[in-house]
Amino acid sequence: MQRARPPFHPQNSLKSHALLLLATAATLSAQYVSPLPPPPAPGILDDALPTLSPNLAGWDVGLNERLRYEDRDGAGTTHAGPSYDFFAAAPTANSNEYGISRLMPRLGYAADWWSFQIEARSSYSWGDDRYSAAAAGEGLADDDGPAQFELAYFSLGNLKRFPVSLTVGRQELAYGDQRLVGSALWLNVPHTFNAVKLRYQSDSVGADLFVANPVYAFDRGFDRAYTGDMLSGAYFDFPRFSAGQVTEAYLFARNVSRSVVGEDWSEVPSPFRFPAPEDIYTLGFRTKTKPGPQVSWDYGLEAMAQFGDRTAVFPSTTAAAAKTAPRLDQRAWAAVAQAGHTWTGAVWSPRLALIASAASGDRNPNDRDSGTFQNLLPSNHGLYGIMDLSGLQNLEDIRIAASAKPSATARLALEVHQQYLMSTNDYWYNAAGVPRNTPGAAPGSGRGFGVNPGYSRDLGQEADAMGGWAPWKGFLLEAGVGRYFAGPYIEESLRNVGAKTASYGYVQATVNL
Repeated sequence: MQRARPPFHPQNSLKSHALLLLATAATLSAQYVSPLPPPPAPGILDDALPTLSPNLAGWDVGLNERLRYEDRDGAGTTHAGPSYDFFAAAPTANSNEYGISRLMPRLGYAADWWSFQIEARSSYSWGDDRYSAAAAGEGLADDDGPAQFELAYFSLGNLKRFPVSLTVGRQELAYGDQRLVGSALWLNVPHTFNAVKLRYQSDSVGADLFVANPVYAFDRGFDRAYTGDMLSGAYFDFPRFSAGQVTEAYLFARNVSRSVVGEDWSEVPSPFRFPAPEDIYTLGFRTKTKPGPQVSWDYGLEAMAQFGDRTAVFPSTTAAAAKTAPRLDQRAWAAVAQAGHTWTGAVWSPRLALIASAASGDRNPNDRDSGTFQNLLPSNHGLYGIMDLSGLQNLEDIRIAASAKPSATARLALEVHQQYLMSTNDYWYNAAGVPRNTPGAAPGSGRGFGVNPGYSRDLGQEADAMGGWAPWKGFLLEAGVGRYFAGPYIEESLRNVGAKTASYGYVQATVNL
């Protein structure tokens, strides 16, 4: 499972940048996501440059290639869409085997008071069943052509000498556990933003202030953003609040004008077409134990309150309907509580953790209020199961995670998720925020998913096993399998068409030069 990349700071030499990358990877391996090996960074080329000439010490040159094969049976990412997940005999196939590749060359330079970073990306898939020539947006979600600009930003400032820095251009935004705003590096087309970000850092407080437009993948031509689709935020951290814990507070705003609906979305693959016109604000607080080699017990808590207004727009909504959809008053919440123990002195350093995640759903689909928590633009993969069948919307997820470190370069993890809907008056949403709403299935008919108030809240259980090994620097191998056992809600939703257990497996290799 890939982690977020640390930023390329102007105050870092190549050597300190490399140490920052490794330190960040080590920190992330102790977090509450599946602790697989740190990513193969920094690259081999970065290590070689200073040996060629001292004048090359400020340069960052690299090439990252990732190959992954996925096999999904019964549910997941297929052209049938999530509304036919778990169907025993779907009208279209709900199983898919495909490969994806992502090549990302980069070039950067860091001077004392300024830096720049440029990263290109070439993302492809093959054998992919998601292509549908009859649908608008024929492009595949993991395939947007031979060359894109992944990153292209300029930074001004040196936080070691002056408390303010500025970053302008196409960049990643990743905050906290990335449950609301993240880089989504697991995806073959990760999240990037055309953004302006101001950073303030002192001994007692740090703050990111940013205004950004999300970048969308286009089947032909360059990926681009729309000015009417805006994500902005203020994210604060308080390093002196406690020596042993992280303490953060934030406010995110997602403002999407109705004019965005009228833009040309024909080459954007589903479900990433026009977003719902909305003005939604998310206020949050996050605290957790700072990881370390001697930390045995750890905990974490994150609470989120959401308010504003939104329209109920889904991938199947027409542009005409989206332009006139009524506004709903948004009042929603989400929370995550987690605790874990690591046997620091034992062989393989085994760890056991319990993580409970919950997000509100709508309790009355017929009024002018919305209680469905909006997951914004997160890195959802693995947080609610590696099969990505659920996101942080109308969900209760109870997760037990066990992990071990057979060696310094290997990780193993076993996880079980028990999942429920918070409200059966709302949909079951996947990791991309798409509701399962089977065409023609009337409520209570047992012929598909939708809003079925009389059904059980119990979705079922997902069991996952993952492993990773970095045999040498710059090379990472990973594999994982998952199985989702249908619970009463799925069985009741499909009682007249038949339900089956879904499974998933992947193997992945990453090379970082």
